[in-house]
Amino acid sequence: MTTVEPIKNLADIKKVESILKKQSLRNLLLFTLGTNCGLRISDILGLNVFDVKGKNYILLIEKKTGKFKKFPINTKLKPMIAEFTRNKESESPLFTTIFGNRMDRSTAYRIINKACKDAKIEANTGTHTLRKTFGYHHYRKFKDIAMLQKIFNHCSPQITLRYIGIDQEQIEESYNNFIL
Repeated sequence: MTTVEPIKNLADIKKVESILKKQSLRNLLLFTLGTNCGLRISDILGLNVFDVKGKNYILLIEKKTGKFKKFPINTKLKPMIAEFTRNKESESPLFTTIFGNRMDRSTAYRIINKACKDAKIEANTGTHTLRKTFGYHHYRKFKDIAMLQKIFNHCSPQITLRYIGIDQEQIEESYNNFIL
């Protein structure tokens, strides 16, 4: 099994966003929601329009853990969500296929993986890349592994660090910066 990785370079994230923006607002919102909230793809694809339209918070029960989650919709997502949901029925799925069905994880995978390949990202990517990218950059910005552990509902800081790819990076950094 190949483990997917976070997108660590901010310029690469911008490249992927640019590629997805040219495709559709749906694809861009899928990616941006994932990289800005840290939800699993199953929870993102489970959202309906009424879960986000005109809201300040997203509230849901995580599919994997069964735990309640509430978090604010940030200022990058708010206008995207408003534009994307403008003419959509409240009860309809947030992310649909061209046939009007709820998008499934394989479709989301193809969208994300192709955009990352088009952006020349060499890391292994997939739907979990979104959640890991959120975690990696959240940790880099705040250096608060306890908070990130809580956001991800992980049972230990070590699991969270390994999950976002920090362990190996820190080991390499310590070797590179250790000179006697």
